[in-house]
Amino acid sequence: MEQIPNLVCDIFAVVPLAPGEDKPKRLTKLEREGYSLPADLRDILVGLLLGDLFGQKAGHCVNVRFTFAQGLVHLEYLLYLYGLFSNYCSNEPKIYKVGGVNKAIRFFTYALPCFNELYEIFYPDGKKIVPLNIGELLTALSLAYWISDDGSFNKLYRAVILCTNGFSKEEVNLLINVLNSKWNLDCTINKSGNGFVIRIPSSSLPILQALLKDIMPPMMLYKIGL
Repeated sequence: MEQIPNLVCDIFAVVPLAPGEDKPKRLTKLEREGYSLPADLRDILVGLLLGDLFGQKAGHCVNVRFTFAQGLVHLEYLLYLYGLFSNYCSNEPKIYKVGGVNKAIRFFTYALPCFNELYEIFYPDGKKIVPLNIGELLTALSLAYWISDDGSFNKLYRAVILCTNGFSKEEVNLLINVLNSKWNLDCTINKSGNGFVIRIPSSSLPILQALLKDIMPPMMLYKIGL
């Protein structure tokens, strides 16, 4: 895998570690237990877990690590996420090839006990689900990062589409009920291939924009029509 050039990191305010400041590849048990997850980062992880974020327990490890990955078209966004979670990571993001042609960018966190609770909620049997208590977990900050990760904006109809194809129809309906009841949106479910997506119509766009415009990653505001 190819390391991101320092110049690229500097452009997006992700400052590479200076010589002599390399983080340890492995942490002691005491060091791992010293990590905690602030409420804002926990909310962000909830949103990302509804999107592309992948959690796993590698091998016999009892703790969870997260993998953040995006196509190079979203380089700035991925580096923005790294800026939020860099203290939880051993290495900077790296560019890698997919199928020998396309390139993407990703980074991994340490495997940490502070991530275990969210993993158990979203991966109770090793497969990602929408937890039944998602209404309690999902905040405006979560929604901002969920849309950043897995949303798109239809310019013609001025609608936001959330790509929930990987979830069941029942799970998507649960998400819609939460979005509609919690923020007075008017979301609907749409068939897409073999799955289902959520459509947030133009009539709900002013509510969504007012809710998220100050907390969404700036480079992703276009996904809510801003």
